[in-house]
Amino acid sequence: MNTNKFLLGGIIGGIANFFLGWLVWGILLMNLMKENSNQATGVFRSEDNMIWWALIVGNLAMGFLLSYILAKGNVNSAGGGAVTGAVAGLLISIGIDCMMYAQVDLFNTKALMIDVVASVAVSAIVGAIIGWFNGRGAKVAV
Repeated sequence: MNTNKFLLGGIIGGIANFFLGWLVWGILLMNLMKENSNQATGVFRSEDNMIWWALIVGNLAMGFLLSYILAKGNVNSAGGGAVTGAVAGLLISIGIDCMMYAQVDLFNTKALMIDVVASVAVSAIVGAIIGWFNGRGAKVAV
């Protein structure tokens, strides 16, 4: 495994995950997710009360996880990264969302399904970015 590609891919993936998460959950799905939560008060933090260090660490961890998976799988293309990222995102989000759904009365099944689909899309895009990055400069067989 190329350590430099893993580290740079993880940072790039973490940054991409942060901005895509802001776009998808923070803008596009914010109202839909709030409408499908169980209306517990004080659950969603306002942007002023966000714990930024935790959000940054979480996004970087996701970037490094996808970078590690792609590096171990020797994925060096955007297409391969998208497929691998989508599968990883699907399994991670189903695992986390289903365990949360089972234990916490926070959201309904519609929100669970929306979150899984959104996670797959974001992970596919982040995987594509990391896969593209890993394949830069690779010689193509003719």
